[in-house]
Amino acid sequence: MSNNSIQNNNAIVVKNLNKVYHLYDNPKDRLKEALNPFKKSYHHDFYALKDVSFEIKKGETVGIIGKNGAGKSTLLKIITGVLTPTSGEVHVDGKIASLLELGAGFNPEMTGMENIYLNGTIMGFSKEEMDEKVDAILAFADIGEFIDQPVKMYSSGMFARLAFSVAIAVDPDVLIVDEALSVGDMAFQMKCFKKFEDLQQQNKTILFVTHALDTVIRYCNRSIVIEHGEKVADTDSKDGVDIFKKILTGNFSTSEDEIVQKNSYNTDKSLKNEIKINEDALEYGNNKAKIIDFCIFDSDGKPNTVLDFNADFSIYMRVKFFEDIENPIFAFTFKDAKGLEITGTNTMVKHIMTGSYKAGDEAKVTFKQKANIQMGTYALSLGCVDVNEDGIEVFCRLYDVVFFDVVGSVQMVGFYDLFSELAVEKIDG
Repeated sequence: MSNNSIQNNNAIVVKNLNKVYHLYDNPKDRLKEALNPFKKSYHHDFYALKDVSFEIKKGETVGIIGKNGAGKSTLLKIITGVLTPTSGEVHVDGKIASLLELGAGFNPEMTGMENIYLNGTIMGFSKEEMDEKVDAILAFADIGEFIDQPVKMYSSGMFARLAFSVAIAVDPDVLIVDEALSVGDMAFQMKCFKKFEDLQQQNKTILFVTHALDTVIRYCNRSIVIEHGEKVADTDSKDGVDIFKKILTGNFSTSEDEIVQKNSYNTDKSLKNEIKINEDALEYGNNKAKIIDFCIFDSDGKPNTVLDFNADFSIYMRVKFFEDIENPIFAFTFKDAKGLEITGTNTMVKHIMTGSYKAGDEAKVTFKQKANIQMGTYALSLGCVDVNEDGIEVFCRLYDVVFFDVVGSVQMVGFYDLFSELAVEKIDG
């Protein structure tokens, strides 16, 4: 990493960056390769990063988006100097503060206060300089008397609080964050993002990895999308999130012809394999009927588990009957990340008579609505039941069968946006 070759008000310049690992099918192959007199290769190359190039200007906030294993964290570690690239160049102008891994740079046996000074020393500050910063660090971290306890006693949230507080207290020119804030509570996250806004106003550069796509849209000027170690997009935040959504559902391609072909869906074929299914989903019922297929469709009618806030979407399920059933009830519900059931509906509460079904018949059911709920991750459950004198008879239920995300830039309180219209009138005294 170098501070040379920075031009045009750039904070970070990455040129033709490659990170290659040698992978061996057998541990013995490593030794055989090292001792082979003819330099025979027993490994195959894995590119964690492949020919990645971009420039980030001072004052920009850039989100790095990609699936797990795409190469995002490797990229940030090379920029901060934690890893050495196989080839290519990285140039950074200014002082970097980073939160790459929770508790990185902390000695678990030392107290929080001792770790503040340890981190300050690592970043090149004298004890006197850290003395001037410690009050601000303690105020922002707000972990009380735990500051004098060994950090091995800290929860992950306390780690995040202290690490972030130290990182911003050193007044960095470039702040790099890798998912470290995801463990903090909502109040602390709000405080962190308020600090991001303050840093933006001070023309500081922020680069961070997050799976919270609404955060990218809300706070980032740009987004860089990484897939299989390659940069596939460098664009504005909304377009970057849209591209990532296509990658998640297998619909991203540089060829428009391929995209059209992949998105030509019909409900006569199995659709559940077009989205990621929760492997730990619970299925139960008496099997008089069975949900044999299901899917979530976005506003473009494509299978998707990332939905834009307030956009149209639909839930589809296909049910096969194994006994004669009159007016079965079809239902769905959403749970939030804490398991709270927040919304849902069914054909009974909608006063829909669903008809008579013989053994061997099938039904296609579609619920259409808008994604007017708080940004975040939710679990979809599906059901086919009956209500009779004995209570609820469950033919088939799929609990938490699909996780999906709602993303956008709208801030709200609670679960729903009521789209309130505001009027404020000043009355002179």
